Amino acid sequence: QVQLVESGGGLVQAGGSLSLSCAASGRTFSSFILGWFRQAPGKEREFVAAINKSGKSTYYADSVEGRFTISRDNAKNTVSLQMNSLEPEDTAVYYCAADSSRRYFGPSFRAMDQYDYWGQGTQVTVSS
Repeated sequence: QVQLVESGGGLVQAGGSLSLSCAASGRTFSSFILGWFRQAPGKEREFVAAINKSGKSTYYADSVEGRFTISRDNAKNTVSLQMNSLEPEDTAVYYCAADSSRRYFGPSFRAMDQYDYWGQGTQVTVSS
């Protein structure tokens, strides 16, 4: 069983920055593909970013490309999301997710159904 716990959310003004972190349990963390998703009020959950097992390959949603950076520390069992130049449209609950199936890392990991473990989420609110 894998448990994911997000932290780092909060309230920030537009143009500001926040860093989210997700701590994972499990001895095989380094074999997980990891992702961040978000869900705004009244909207479906959407892909934000994903990272492969080594941390050397990533995918981003077009809406966050160039502003957000996903990274991981396999020694600390954590995955992070650095968010810069935040916009009110970034307001959402942010979730980290993990895939333990050891599959090839490809564009399919933009989809929610590729992940089998989810955190509880952390709220990010960007004021205008």
